[in-house]
Amino acid sequence: MTLRFSTARPPRRRRRGRQILSILLGIAAAAVVFAVGVALGQALEDRPEPGQPVTEVSTIQPWTQTGQVTVTVTQTEP
Repeated sequence: MTLRFSTARPPRRRRRGRQILSILLGIAAAAVVFAVGVALGQALEDRPEPGQPVTEVSTIQPWTQTGQVTVTVTQTEP
């Protein structure tokens, strides 16, 4: 009968660098979500109130003719 000893290593603990990286990524993601929320709130606040028409008034100037030529036509009966 042969006895075998297990050479399996105990489970590795997470490295501190990965833990810090995941915390920083979480903070960055939260900051991005917060910034998007603020931008959306500002956009909704700045829109015009419903029911109030937006009217633009402009005046059209009449077209003036320059250099008019007067032609006189005389008709005689045959």
